[in-house]
Amino acid sequence: MKAAVVTENGVQYTDAPKPEPKPHELLIKVRAASLNRADLAVASGHAHGRIGGAGTIVGLECAGEVEAVGSEVKDFRPGDRVMSSAAGGFAEYAVTDAGRAHKIPANNMTYEQAACMPVAVQTMHNALVGAGRLKKGESVLIQGASSGVGLLGMQIAKHMGASIVMGTSTNDGRRARLKEFGCDLALDTRDPKWPDQVKAATGGKGVDLIVDQVSASVANQNMEAAAILGRIVNVGRLGGMKGEFNFDLHALKRIDYIGVTFRTRGPEEVRAIVKAARADLWPAIEAGKLSLPIDRTFPLSQAAEALAHMKANAHFGKIVLVV
Repeated sequence: MKAAVVTENGVQYTDAPKPEPKPHELLIKVRAASLNRADLAVASGHAHGRIGGAGTIVGLECAGEVEAVGSEVKDFRPGDRVMSSAAGGFAEYAVTDAGRAHKIPANNMTYEQAACMPVAVQTMHNALVGAGRLKKGESVLIQGASSGVGLLGMQIAKHMGASIVMGTSTNDGRRARLKEFGCDLALDTRDPKWPDQVKAATGGKGVDLIVDQVSASVANQNMEAAAILGRIVNVGRLGGMKGEFNFDLHALKRIDYIGVTFRTRGPEEVRAIVKAARADLWPAIEAGKLSLPIDRTFPLSQAAEALAHMKANAHFGKIVLVV
């Protein structure tokens, strides 16, 4: 099969062995795959969890048809249209744990649209509802809201009953579009007074739940913006892996600061997260109420160009490979 493979000379479109499903896995004939920030790290030769290094097929999510199922799989059969988080998704075929997969809604959802959803769905539902313990009527702030994951996070927060949803972006054009995706208040974190805007919007209380994809560069301002007994869920570190941290402010507000990643989660935990997300969100996804914009599509053979487009950080929404 053809795949986008990490080599000493960068990501190349080349031949790779066709995978075979283990007893609990699906073999997917990939029709589309979506890019995520972690793909940039893998493409540059770094490890992301258990994947990485020369010979790695890039990609974390895809959509297509089930070609074969493992002996223990009961909920899927060949021919089913599916979307799933799947390591090595930038290929003509990929395997995934059946517990990670969703059947594509039987509406007009295309493979390109479906490929955008799995990682964002499981990441943001877990961050908001699982780790973040979001309750109806609470306020939510998404740091890095103009990313695909961020755009879906705001929609999920609104769908789950958040009273006010706020999002940040340092790009004027992207920030202006956040309201299309459930944002009540768009914030520019280059303005040092943005925490005051959050407090004003919440009647002086501060925000109940922050889902942070930025981290180091906004860590202390997040705590300024947070309510007493607020929660901050760290899902990404686009603003740096290390930075200053005001421990006294953290203690003063009694903030729960929660780190999450899928890299150290076992199969059973991931299956439970996917199942919970499907229970809460699938009717809305089937009805087209939760969706993501596609910034640009590339053929699989141009995976390197697609990754360069993501690295340039000029996109809004998802970048998709068509197989």
